[in-house]
Amino acid sequence: MADWALVMQDEVVAVVRVICVVVNWNGWRDTVECLNSLRQQGCGGLEVIVVDNGSTDDSIRRIQQAHPWATVIETGRNLGFPSGCNVGTRLALQRGAEYIWLLNNDTIAPPDTLKKLLRTAVANPRAGAIGAVLYYMHDPGRVQAWGGGRINLWTGFVTHFTQQTSFNGNAYLTGANMLLPRRVCEEVGIFYEGFFMYCDDSDLGIRLRRAGYDLVVAQDTAILHKEGASSSKRSPRIDRFATTSGMRLLRRHAPVPNVSIGIFLLFRIANRARRGEWANLIAVWKGFHTYLKERKLQFTDQI
Repeated sequence: MADWALVMQDEVVAVVRVICVVVNWNGWRDTVECLNSLRQQGCGGLEVIVVDNGSTDDSIRRIQQAHPWATVIETGRNLGFPSGCNVGTRLALQRGAEYIWLLNNDTIAPPDTLKKLLRTAVANPRAGAIGAVLYYMHDPGRVQAWGGGRINLWTGFVTHFTQQTSFNGNAYLTGANMLLPRRVCEEVGIFYEGFFMYCDDSDLGIRLRRAGYDLVVAQDTAILHKEGASSSKRSPRIDRFATTSGMRLLRRHAPVPNVSIGIFLLFRIANRARRGEWANLIAVWKGFHTYLKERKLQFTDQI
């Protein structure tokens, strides 16, 4: 069992069990580096569950060889990021975790990261999730996301916070790093599995806020994030998944879903046509088609 001495102002105030969940998909190099940093977390042992999402490279062998102490779970196919996280989260809860630490595999967490996340959790008992300050891996002096961002539920437009701010309204913590208390997972749920990529963190943030929980950031953290290790920015693949996910998010939470979905789709089509990104335009159309085809499917957001 990996019990953690929970520290606040340098005093032990409780003993909790934390399990970190990392999803891997054909990215063993990043995952091995991420686990190197997790191995160095202070205050005691940390249990890590790596969920391999149907990798077709040598990921499983490489990860197990480099970090035999970590648990590797094979899904057998690519379930998508939120569903992959949920596989690990459910196992972590079965193993008695009091906190689940969701962390992207393309991150490096300094040795004091978890201690700072836990300290913030203790200081904020109404926190539904605790985030961190993320910096660009290639430019460590520049903030990538100050915990998360906000989504406009009329347009689907998302902005990242790059400085300290309040997490009110339709704010969310980025899924690249998120510490979730067990009680919150049991009451509010986990990631909605209707998202293959993107919008899972926005959706959970909205649900946590509507349930009366706060979203807080451990302000003294400094996680390095490569961002987009699994896909390049503005790739057709990203556009296809982001279109489907964005429309599903608006259907779940927008004040007038059909209006918001229409605005969202119109902006995406217009922007790609203006830039002459024809492959991306086709990808947006395919994402829209997927949304229509799967509109009646039922997905879960519960344990």
